Amino acid sequence: MRLRPQETALIAITAIWGSTFLLVHWAMQHSGPWFFVGIRFLVAGVISVVIFRRVLRGIRWPDIGAGVAIGVMIYLGYGLQTVGLQTIDSSTSAFITAMYVPMVPFAQWAVFRKRPPAMAFVGAGLAFVGLMLIAGPDALTLTLGAGEIATMLSTLPIAAEIILISVFAGKIDLGRITIVQLLTAGVLGLLTMPVAGESVPEFSWIWVGCAVGLGAASCIIQLTMNWAQKSVSPTRATIIYAGEPVWAGVIGRIAGERLPATALIGGGLVVLGILASELKLVRRRARE
Repeated sequence: MRLRPQETALIAITAIWGSTFLLVHWAMQHSGPWFFVGIRFLVAGVISVVIFRRVLRGIRWPDIGAGVAIGVMIYLGYGLQTVGLQTIDSSTSAFITAMYVPMVPFAQWAVFRKRPPAMAFVGAGLAFVGLMLIAGPDALTLTLGAGEIATMLSTLPIAAEIILISVFAGKIDLGRITIVQLLTAGVLGLLTMPVAGESVPEFSWIWVGCAVGLGAASCIIQLTMNWAQKSVSPTRATIIYAGEPVWAGVIGRIAGERLPATALIGGGLVVLGILASELKLVRRRARE
C-alpha cells in the first residue's frame, strides 16, 4: 500500500512523539509537572505565532473556540501524563498512554453515531489485559500506583483531542487553531501550579533544554496533526499513532530502561489490541 504524504508525515511525528516520553521523564527530576507543561506549550505557542503571525489579523471567534477546545484536551492529556512520569518510566507511560487508541472508535460512536464493529471490543479487551501486565501484580488487587492512574486518566482527553481535530479539520484556519490550542495548553498549565501547590523550580539547563526542545516538537506535532487529519480519517490516523509506544519503548531501552518480560508482553498486547480494533474499521470503510 502506497502511503500519502499526510500519512508519511504522521508516521514521522509518531516517532518524534515516542521520543518525548524519555525527555519528559528526565525533566521531571528537575521541575514540577504543571510548570513544565505550561512552559513547554508556551514555547510551542510562541514558535507557532512566529510562523503564522500574518494570519492572526483575521482571527475569528470560531478559530478561538476550536483552538481552546483542543487546547484544553492537550492540557489535560499532557498534564496528567507528565504527572505520571514523575513516578513511572517513559516506556511504561507510553504503553499505558496507547490505551487512547482503542477508545477512538467508541468516541466516534458517541460523536458521529456510528457503532464500532465487534473487533473494536476485542481490541479494547486485549489492550486492557496488556495494561494489567504493564502495571504488574498490584493491578490484580486494584492497587495501581498514582503514576499509572494519572496516565490512564490522560488517555481520555488525548482521545478527545483526536476527535476534536477531525471535527474541526477543514473548517478552521490551520495556523490560527494551532496558535490558540498551544497557547491555551500553556496558560492552563501555569494556572494549575498554585492549585496543585507547585512552585517555580530552581533554574536548570536540563528542564530548560527539555522545555525548548519539546516545545518545538509539540509545535511540529500539533501542526502536522491539524494538517494531516484534514484528509486522513481518525481511524487511519490512530493506526499510525499506534507506533508511538513502540518508538518510546525502543528509545527507553537504548537509554537503559529495563522493563520486565511481563510488561513487554503487555505492551505487545496493547499494540495488538490497537491494531485489531482499528484495522477492522478500515476494512469496513474500504468496502463501503
